[in-house]
Amino acid sequence: IALARLGVDTGFFGGLSTDFFGEMLRDGLVASGADPRFAAPSDRPTTLAFVKFFDGHPRYAFVDQGSAGRLLGEADLPALPDDVTVLHCGSIMLAAEPCGSTFEALVARERDRRVVVFDPNIRASLVGDRERYLARIARFVAMADIVKLSDEDLAWLAPGVAMADFAAGWLDRGAGLVVVTAGGEGPTGFTATGTFRRPPVAVRLADTIGAGDTFTAGLLCSLAGQGCLDKAALTELGAQQIETALDFAARAAAVTVSRAGCNPPWRNELEAGGPPQP
Repeated sequence: IALARLGVDTGFFGGLSTDFFGEMLRDGLVASGADPRFAAPSDRPTTLAFVKFFDGHPRYAFVDQGSAGRLLGEADLPALPDDVTVLHCGSIMLAAEPCGSTFEALVARERDRRVVVFDPNIRASLVGDRERYLARIARFVAMADIVKLSDEDLAWLAPGVAMADFAAGWLDRGAGLVVVTAGGEGPTGFTATGTFRRPPVAVRLADTIGAGDTFTAGLLCSLAGQGCLDKAALTELGAQQIETALDFAARAAAVTVSRAGCNPPWRNELEAGGPPQP
């Protein structure tokens, strides 16, 4: 939804229930300009997510047993047309089965033909087997061209490890661009040739739900607009291209956090001047 609202041709693949909540999700995709035709429909229930704030930070609980998303299997994998050039994946479905293995199979199948973007977006309460989950994340990183994570993800993945050292390890595993967001500290991009730190965007904070996903959408939108979102171009990213993408992504995320609920900006909102100032 965040990427489609920024004017990028976007589709959704995942398990999508035919129940009341699933219809709401499908309607939300369509209303924002995202194409739901790749989704795998089923009469299984929709995953429900609950959010509560503690000291300004959201904590999540999920009802997911037997859901349309969780029981997504390899038989549900779509045949992708040539005009699908980028796959983005991550978050809670990688910690569950069989859907985690299904998404991994899709990325393994397509990695040589399409740009792979990965955001672990860790929800620790859903991780049953930490070592198994870490192994899956490592395999995704090895297949990814772009990896985005938050400072909270980093603290869970590698407590006490410096951001630059951690990013260097993921670059060695195969990622071409690693981006770490740090809330009010601003984002940092890492490549094999340099480190690119950008200042934060000043904003009046409402809540942070959807901030990371909106940032990723902004990053991809900017790279696509600069003609950089293909495998060859990503190996030759320059400082100006990376900094432009980080700045645009931060502006997009700032709009989302400036209003309650996960409500990513439309492209015209950013063109009109960006997020409300504090």
